[in-house]
Amino acid sequence: MPAQPPINWRNALTLLSVAILVGTELLGAATAAAWAIGGLFQLGEIITRALEVIFVAGALVGLTYFLRAALSHEPIRG
Repeated sequence: MPAQPPINWRNALTLLSVAILVGTELLGAATAAAWAIGGLFQLGEIITRALEVIFVAGALVGLTYFLRAALSHEPIRG
């Protein structure tokens, strides 16, 4: 089994920082959008919470795709 190259901690820290920044932005925007839509159309608390769950799930999917692309462009090992 070939030895894996060591972890490039500079790239790993950069990716971690970007994940925190982008994740915070996406989750905050998703929650705020669901809250605003629920309040604007007076949808009630249950439907507003359901919208929040849907929007946050979409934000997490978007974050996953973003991190996959970031890892392909800036590898941690090598």
